[in-house]
Amino acid sequence: MHPENPQRLQSIYHMLDHKDFGDSLVHIEPRYATLEEILWVHTPRYVDRILDSADRAQVRHDPDTVTSPQTYKAALMAAGGVMEAVKACLTKQVRNAFALVRPPGHHAQKDRAMGFCIFNNEAIGARYALKTQGLERVLIVDWDVHHGNGTQGIFYDDPHCLYFSAHRGAFYPWTGEEQEAGAGRGEGYTVNIPLGIGCSNACYGNAFRHLLWPIAHQYRPELILVSAGFDIHHNDPLGSMNVTTEGFARMTALLMEMAADLCDERLILVLEGGYNPQALRDSVEMVLWELMGSSMINKKEMQLVEDAQYKEMAEVIERVKKVHRRYWDL
Repeated sequence: MHPENPQRLQSIYHMLDHKDFGDSLVHIEPRYATLEEILWVHTPRYVDRILDSADRAQVRHDPDTVTSPQTYKAALMAAGGVMEAVKACLTKQVRNAFALVRPPGHHAQKDRAMGFCIFNNEAIGARYALKTQGLERVLIVDWDVHHGNGTQGIFYDDPHCLYFSAHRGAFYPWTGEEQEAGAGRGEGYTVNIPLGIGCSNACYGNAFRHLLWPIAHQYRPELILVSAGFDIHHNDPLGSMNVTTEGFARMTALLMEMAADLCDERLILVLEGGYNPQALRDSVEMVLWELMGSSMINKKEMQLVEDAQYKEMAEVIERVKKVHRRYWDL
């Protein structure tokens, strides 16, 4: 079975049906993205190719990415669902949101599908906020095990979107080195933290506290979007990382604090990777409890562990700071 399959969302739906979250969860009705909205990010020729796949039993776009006759509808709904989450958050219908969508999006480039991704959901959501909601600065945080090369490329020369990615280095799609920092007017607005195999909760906590936090406070985003990949879970078959369910809650808590300080709590997570259904389900549950304000973790204890293990990240953090001191006060 292909790693990116319906069971991923089915496991989450089963959890939502059987857990008592009270009245804290609000359903946001998704919609299909319009052609105009998709073209904010993707080229007409590429969009035509995806639409044409509706007439074909199977189209292989790269070694990992295959479309079937209904894939284009799912991809349009995923992008539209993210935009509706953005709208609900910006109009204060909800304080924060988690867009549980597939197919994922952060590898999708302007003119090609890649890495299970068809349309770049987060990039379309960011453009929606910038073009229709009056925002000028959006932060995209990507904690998926794979670097979001599509998102980076779309905004590489655009200061209206700051892209921050903590990912496994020297790994698919073989991009995301710390020297990749943006170009032109976007120079300094791409921040990459390539991590070693086996990085744990503390690694991500320290990356967020010592790199994301100071840069975000200088950038002052008006909205934070998260490419929430759960393939850094220690039981994921693809990632070879060592994050626990508590680690995902910790990252969410740090982002919630940042959103409260900087952008009126506007925080939207968008599902990316995560290919062990049970690990995905359990991790999403922990994140949802955090978003609802019913934390299941001891934040002070986790910060003490981060402080004790800082030396494991010190070299990586210093390399990234060396690149970005010309743009930010670090």
